[in-house]
Amino acid sequence: MKAKRAHILLPQDLVREIDAIVGPRGRSAFLVETAREAVRRRKLLQFLESDSLGWKDADHPELSEGAGAWVRQLRQESDKRITNKRRGAHEDEAAAGYFGVD
Repeated sequence: MKAKRAHILLPQDLVREIDAIVGPRGRSAFLVETAREAVRRRKLLQFLESDSLGWKDADHPELSEGAGAWVRQLRQESDKRITNKRRGAHEDEAAAGYFGVD
């Protein structure tokens, strides 16, 4: 990650509290983490307060026939995979028995 030095002023009592939590060598990392959390929170609040939609049907064509149909399809695909695995395991067992392998 590229970094840019920023000169900021903090009240002395706040610096002492930060140092008590993370130590003077952990100050920058703590401030970066705290700033990132604050930025994420503000972006989320801006989004929640905006009129923009978070979900667009065009972004999720797999759900065009409804969530129930999509879930049924996933279950069918899963059942097929399980059946094919079992079938493959039985074929392996049969081959091992045929060739006298234990």
